[in-house]
Amino acid sequence: MTRVSSDPIDVLRSRTSEKWADHPADVLPMFVAEMDYPLADPIRRALHEAIDRGDAGYVSSHNPLAAGFRGFAQRRWNWDLNGARLLTTADVSMGIVEILRRVTEPGDKVVITPPVYPPFFDLVAEAGASVLAVPLREAENALRLDLAALERAFASGARAFVLCNPHNPLGHAHTRDDLETLARLAVVHGVTVISDEIHAPLTQPGTTFTPYLSVSAEARASGFAVHSASKAWNIAGLKCATMVAAGEGPAGILDRMPSEVFWRTGQFGMLASAAAYADGEDWLDGVLEAIARNVESLDRLLREHLPEVRWHRPDAGYLVWLDFRGRGWGSDPAERILEEARVALSAGSEFGEPGAGFARMNIACSPELLDEAIRRIAAIPPGERGQSQS
Repeated sequence: MTRVSSDPIDVLRSRTSEKWADHPADVLPMFVAEMDYPLADPIRRALHEAIDRGDAGYVSSHNPLAAGFRGFAQRRWNWDLNGARLLTTADVSMGIVEILRRVTEPGDKVVITPPVYPPFFDLVAEAGASVLAVPLREAENALRLDLAALERAFASGARAFVLCNPHNPLGHAHTRDDLETLARLAVVHGVTVISDEIHAPLTQPGTTFTPYLSVSAEARASGFAVHSASKAWNIAGLKCATMVAAGEGPAGILDRMPSEVFWRTGQFGMLASAAAYADGEDWLDGVLEAIARNVESLDRLLREHLPEVRWHRPDAGYLVWLDFRGRGWGSDPAERILEEARVALSAGSEFGEPGAGFARMNIACSPELLDEAIRRIAAIPPGERGQSQS
């Protein structure tokens, strides 16, 4: 396994992507989902070789990505994709919108489960549908799908459900039992499930990621999955995602997609993703180890410096959901943290109404940066007790 560590701070501050370019140099950026680690060597080689041969044209339908992804899914998740229909596009968000456009009519209700990835709200609107929020429920000291509430929403006429699996911002990998029940409900009520599985490769050892389409014939009949190497290998700017259908009806929908949906795939994104799936697992395992170390560090730092802050260890990914309500910093603690500690977090309110009083932190960084961020945040005085739930 390759040992992976963060790039030096001077290299990071020379980056021009959103994470390091959006704030002044005195701010520690821990918001948008970019990692501070260097690119995996197989990806570097694939991109350099493409540049050397001038291979910057349109993506070809005869490319290695599908085979690479099928092999990766089989090895990591025991997911057999032989016979499944795969179609690439620019990114996961575009894949979700294009599927929604074909399974809903203008004004149809689409279910999402806040707190959830903020663009879901906009993607539903972009497709011409309307959001029906069904918040996650507290169960067994964790947040899970509220299956009873989902059944009521489906019965009320919802036409689609955008599932986040693993769930951003919690890093929760939904259980097979929950997904099987979800699939049965979807078939009974004629609901299409679109499973955003972008964080799946980042599932920690010891935790099982269950692909939605793998759980049952009902799931395959009722759903799609959308995957990308972008989060796990830190290549979001290269633009490539894969829509997956494993049932006859969903496969037919992908077959009828306009050709432009595929042509939006980035050539460099395809080449980088193919290299990641085929040859990038050693690097990925090193990243998972680095994230696991930071999870342990965060647990210690919170207990030592911010004991009022509640959180749950993520099953997958490098994003953690922090409950600051015990500090009395109001509904948007991220705003105060940025102003007074010069640490940029994602505001919890962006993830839906249940996110008030929370913030999301990106811990795919050096241990030193994580330590500094927590110490800065802890130096902010607590607010008035009466503000803790505002």
